[in-house]
Amino acid sequence: MESSAAAPSLQPDHDSLHPAGTTEPTHLHLANAPVPGVSRERDFPVEAPWPQKVAMLLAVTLPFAAVILGIVLLWQRGFMGWLYLAMLLVGWALTGLGITVGFHRLLTHRSFDTYRWVRATWMLIGALSVEGSPLVWCAVHRRHHQYSDQQGDPHSPHLAGDGWLAWWRGLWHSHSGWLFTGIWSHPEMQRYIPDLLADPVLVKLDRLYFVWILLSFIIPTAIGGLVTGTIEGAALGLLWGGFVRVFVTHHVTWSINSICHLMGQREYASGDHSRNNWVCGILSFGEGWHNNHHAFPTSARHGLRWWQFDCSWLVIRAMEFCGLAWNLRLPSAQQMADKRLVP
Repeated sequence: MESSAAAPSLQPDHDSLHPAGTTEPTHLHLANAPVPGVSRERDFPVEAPWPQKVAMLLAVTLPFAAVILGIVLLWQRGFMGWLYLAMLLVGWALTGLGITVGFHRLLTHRSFDTYRWVRATWMLIGALSVEGSPLVWCAVHRRHHQYSDQQGDPHSPHLAGDGWLAWWRGLWHSHSGWLFTGIWSHPEMQRYIPDLLADPVLVKLDRLYFVWILLSFIIPTAIGGLVTGTIEGAALGLLWGGFVRVFVTHHVTWSINSICHLMGQREYASGDHSRNNWVCGILSFGEGWHNNHHAFPTSARHGLRWWQFDCSWLVIRAMEFCGLAWNLRLPSAQQMADKRLVP
């Protein structure tokens, strides 16, 4: 494991990842350049206010309890049934892509252009994953890129000290412990998203975030109840299509913050400890090619080699084919060669 002290400052290639012959718009600098006027120190409260702690505790423990209940039911009854399996898998894929394509590649990094209504739609789909306020999600991620694996990174696993106990503390903090810090409610986070705050539709959708949380659980409950015509069917829909689906989506996303900064291969110089992890790459719809992403943060494609499966990139290409995405930003062959660490 590398020493975090050895990681140089991250310098994203935000001025070179755009289609040939075009000038990169200002919003890309907002999405990927260091933000002036913010401190790299822990200038947000280490302790979150108690309502936030309670909310985060419920967000972490209720899906986990649902998974335990699901395992018990599988042990007692056997196969859950095709309806509930479909609700789990389709819900996971849809809301997971809402995070990877919507929150991450589109809203945070602006790796492609699209219509405003498409941006709003992806934001809504991502909000159903129950991963927090969409705008704050983007702000936290932009801060992560500004100070990746250095002091000021909201969820680096490399700031807990040396030794194996520190390694486990860092793993816990980067996976879900950081959710209990005060960064979510710190007013300074607004400085990271002026481009998003300038869109009244996105702001309105963000303010209705708790409505989307309720819909995230009401929809699978209603489907289960309507298809089976029973209260038990509704309850099982809530269990598998609601809480278990949220559990899977959460931990896949959190694994990018934790596992993909600790385990895997570094193919490109990125100025941090980001790594490519093929297991996370598959489960996270392409986000697990994390070293690639940190080396080229505005790239719409994270799986840069032919065998690095990137489902989110395929979705973006499909959008391009349908006329719903354009100006897809990719690193050039020369840029990749300049940063390559392995043949």
